[in-house]
Amino acid sequence: IVKDLGLQLPALNDRGVHIVSEGRTQYFVLHGKTGHLVTAERIDREQLCESVQQCVLRCELIVEGEM
Repeated sequence: IVKDLGLQLPALNDRGVHIVSEGRTQYFVLHGKTGHLVTAERIDREQLCESVQQCVLRCELIVEGEM
């Protein structure tokens, strides 16, 4: 994420960058030391998408301030 946005690692905290997932469970987070998007929870496809052939988890990246 840091590389894709062209930011330096300290800018994650300075700009209030965070990931928001649909629902109450947050499946993804930003790794503080690398800026990589990583899984925060175990993702169980059968539980999330039991009757759907194509399973998609959506999340949003929120960046406060101007880019």
